[in-house]
Amino acid sequence: MTALTADHVARSLGSSHILKDVSLTIDLGERVGLIGANGSGKSTLARILAGLEPPDGGTVARRRGLRTMLLSQEPELDPAMTVFEAAESGLSHWRDATLRYEAIAQLIEQAPSDRDALLHEQSELASVIENLGGWDPRHRIQSFLDRLGLTRPGDVVANLSGGERRRVALARLLIAAPDIAILDEPTNHLDADTVAWLEDWIMREFRGAMMIITHDRYLLDRAVTRIVELDLGSVRSYPGRYRDYLALRAERLAQEARVEARLVNTMRREQEWLARGPAARTTKQQARIQRAQELSETIVSGRRDVVKVNLEGAVAKGGKRILEFRGAGLTLGGREMFHDLDLILTPGERIGIVGPNGAGKTSLLKLVLGELAPTKGEVVVGLNTKIAYFDQTRGAVDLDLSVLDHFTADSDRVRVGDRWIEPHAWLDRFGFDGARQRQKAAMLSGGERARLALALLLRGEANLILMDEPTNDLDLATLAVLEEFLLDWPGTALVVSHDRYFLDQVATSILSFEGDGEVVHDRGDWDAHREARDQRREARKAASRGPARGGDQRRTTSPDLKTVKPLSPPEVKELEALPAKIDAAESEVLRMEALLADPAFYAASAGDVVTETMASAEAARRQVEALMARWEALELRRSTR
Repeated sequence: MTALTADHVARSLGSSHILKDVSLTIDLGERVGLIGANGSGKSTLARILAGLEPPDGGTVARRRGLRTMLLSQEPELDPAMTVFEAAESGLSHWRDATLRYEAIAQLIEQAPSDRDALLHEQSELASVIENLGGWDPRHRIQSFLDRLGLTRPGDVVANLSGGERRRVALARLLIAAPDIAILDEPTNHLDADTVAWLEDWIMREFRGAMMIITHDRYLLDRAVTRIVELDLGSVRSYPGRYRDYLALRAERLAQEARVEARLVNTMRREQEWLARGPAARTTKQQARIQRAQELSETIVSGRRDVVKVNLEGAVAKGGKRILEFRGAGLTLGGREMFHDLDLILTPGERIGIVGPNGAGKTSLLKLVLGELAPTKGEVVVGLNTKIAYFDQTRGAVDLDLSVLDHFTADSDRVRVGDRWIEPHAWLDRFGFDGARQRQKAAMLSGGERARLALALLLRGEANLILMDEPTNDLDLATLAVLEEFLLDWPGTALVVSHDRYFLDQVATSILSFEGDGEVVHDRGDWDAHREARDQRREARKAASRGPARGGDQRRTTSPDLKTVKPLSPPEVKELEALPAKIDAAESEVLRMEALLADPAFYAASAGDVVTETMASAEAARRQVEALMARWEALELRRSTR
């Protein structure tokens, strides 16, 4: 069932055409990931689809009776409400249903002639009420607030930070459970564990139509069923997950490159002909002139801004010891953030800092900056250490200045390490062309401001970079450049981030805030840390349970042996055959993924063949998951006998 349809939607801001010709359809049950460069119009499209802004051209149709909600990057909340009240305001549909249910109950008591119809409507309303949390949804509201780290439901919205307000707005939307949900960067200001929980909720609990604007590549690869890319004012749809999008887009760009190469060669020949200046200007010759102009316009219109950062020699020389924490501890407002932290940073290390919101991650960076003093121990900054700080608020960006003015106020050149670079050339590396360099920072999108802040950060001679949630608001292209930069960066970095994919790419180790003031340093990337963390959690659970009576060390969550049904002979045979079936199914997944990663497959296959192959690959992945689940269930029953 189609939930929403956009037909030839257009939108302009001044002389800039943000959306030129956007047409798309979203079905109920579909989860669409919307991606695109910063400033491409994703948030504008989201507001138009949600009905909050009208398009300049085209139409948006939403199926009658379906409720639509938007989680915007700057949500509107009543500042006088408490956190709980603001979240509870998402229950307007629940209130309408309960009031109507009670009204019908009174009508039924009057024995009306349409009693059967009223009973049917009441039954449907009861289902709606149950789906929205039952007759007393307060426990459901509190559960969402707890999962989103909003542990003080009585706090007033006016006193919350921007990140806390975003989480309250997300809780309100999840509680409302709309038929059409449009989420604009929902993972910003969430820690990695909360993002993983949100992924599961989207996949398992949400039944409506959803569009997610996000740069979180794990979320795109796990939770969405289709990728829509907004580029140059129009959209292109790619079936499947993020990995499928990468393969399909790579083939499309390769094809476009071949076409552009042919266009360039043709244009060169036409321009050579024009240069010869034939004496006679026949109709045929004038047509060739027009053709050459059209070819030139075609090639220029296909060009895209590319963020490209080359920072060779951009790091000041430092000593062997950049930074050291010696038994450091910090207590703020009577709460212990962390204790007994011993850590030595050496050149080339890139430490990702993770943990729940409010655990003390940003406070640790402020210790390094000298803005806070440790309650215990000491923080020693190396003699030759030069620090650059990339904060969450992008505070280095002055909204009253143009992009270029940020770099020309004090000098006509930009110092990068031991080199001097012309400001225009430096900004061009970050995707700001001549026109955008003259724009005021206040006119930039959130992602473009982040990119400008990055350009400001990387000038100078720093050999230690502190980054607080650097991936917030960055588009996928800029994220890739940031990752490449950090991988090539010969200096040292401390990076607070919730972006698991980003940490997998760049981190050499993870510093994890694990509650009760405990901070653990795990070597390796995010995946290595997650495995080590899970082992620690299991060990703590086992220790808290203690030995069972009689010295039995079994986990208390193990099935009761008296209630476990023994395997039947057919199930024993099934269990013995499952490993081979799992191996065969996994081999089929690998075969199909290799096929989908081969550009030659797309060149030789029709579109419907590609779509069917992707659907088969997804079915093969689900088959592996089903076989693994069955094997685990049977193996558990056998092992507990």
